[in-house]
Amino acid sequence: MPSNIERKAGRAIGRVQGVGFRMFVRAEATKRKVTGWVKNMSDGSVTMELQGEAQTVERLIAKIKRGNDWIQVNEFELSDLPVVKGENKFAIKY
Repeated sequence: MPSNIERKAGRAIGRVQGVGFRMFVRAEATKRKVTGWVKNMSDGSVTMELQGEAQTVERLIAKIKRGNDWIQVNEFELSDLPVVKGENKFAIKY
């Protein structure tokens, strides 16, 4: 595993449920070979864990914050997590 691999916990607040946000995050993560997961929360936010090369994860976070025509991220909280060894996919959790 390269030494520049990092894992971030993220929480998106805004128009992020019912607008395809989880599929958007999974598609963008998969395209960038970022692993982890994304999940809707009962408070209307969406939480996620993103793991990959540091620069790639940063670019993915920037893309998530920008959203698209339907998605509007008003706040994005971010924190560091320990890397999970052996993770090889990005999942939508329910």
